[in-house]
Amino acid sequence: MASPLTQPPLLPRGARRVAAWCAVALLVTGVAAVGIWLCVELRAVVTPVLIAVLGAGLLGPLYRRLLALHVNPSVAAGLTCTAVLVFVGGAVYIVVSALIDTGDEIIASLQEAALTLADHFGAAGTSLDDLASNARDLLAEFGGTAASGVISGISVVGQMIAAAVLALLLIFFFLRDSDRAVASLRSLAPGDTGDILEAMARRAFEAVAGFMRGTTFIALIDAVCITIGLLILGVPGAFGLGALVFVGAYIPYLGAFISGAVAVLVALADRGFVIALWALGVVLAVQMLEGNLLQPMIQSRTVQMHPAVVLLAITAGASVAGVLGMLLAVPVTAAAFGVFFELRARYGVGGAGEPPPPEGDV
Repeated sequence: MASPLTQPPLLPRGARRVAAWCAVALLVTGVAAVGIWLCVELRAVVTPVLIAVLGAGLLGPLYRRLLALHVNPSVAAGLTCTAVLVFVGGAVYIVVSALIDTGDEIIASLQEAALTLADHFGAAGTSLDDLASNARDLLAEFGGTAASGVISGISVVGQMIAAAVLALLLIFFFLRDSDRAVASLRSLAPGDTGDILEAMARRAFEAVAGFMRGTTFIALIDAVCITIGLLILGVPGAFGLGALVFVGAYIPYLGAFISGAVAVLVALADRGFVIALWALGVVLAVQMLEGNLLQPMIQSRTVQMHPAVVLLAITAGASVAGVLGMLLAVPVTAAAFGVFFELRARYGVGGAGEPPPPEGDV
């Protein structure tokens, strides 16, 4: 009688390998699901941290420039945070005032465009007309609901202010104590994994910082070019539409499509079919300039992701955290890609466990 050690396995080798990979996939999926659940449950803390990381990545060059001028690190971080307040406050004021000044004009133009579309496309245009016609009613109803629930509204505003203050304080500490944070990360790393853990963190942060700086610069160029084009064409609400383009640029592909479609519809309603075609040409020209010149030049040193991956990340972020998830999905995915590329560079070339040659300071 054969001993248990000499008996043939119940499953062939291929089936055992598939089962092992399925177990690994289930384990990774479970860990990721628990991590996402914790982030959603602790969003009051996670959201300011993510915003602070994005802000620190965006403002890192200014902080380092101040340090190069021999400014005290605490003073440099404080000046950088002050610059954040001035920049964000000014940007919010410009965007909100532009949208308020031209909001009625844009809604009226959309209503007129919806009526034009209804004449040609029937039910689809009628639905758009209903949506545009009910915009003011929805806003008024929202305002009445907010007015009737003053305590709830104050609570929401208080939470937003608290999150903004916490994010600003975290930006200050992230900038000032970045070296100390790296040292703490190395000390927490088990065994001799401190180097790779630090490299992964640096690569992820560089991907996020590069994405934020590049996206902000590209959004500014897109908004300025489209605003100038709409002003030349005499499209009403050009500044408000330009502000919409700037904000929408932080949601890749989807934001540009929505803001560009609104601009073309406004041009169609107010100036007619020919001007709408010119507005469409302006939007397409700016998008081609962005895709063929600005993106390769400005974001060539950051993580490049396929458009399908970006769209899937935006969809997943929207399902998890709504609009905020859409805004944060791409930077988080860029950080994940940065970690993946760092691991592949270290363990995918020259044999497992063999680190690549040093590339110098990053």
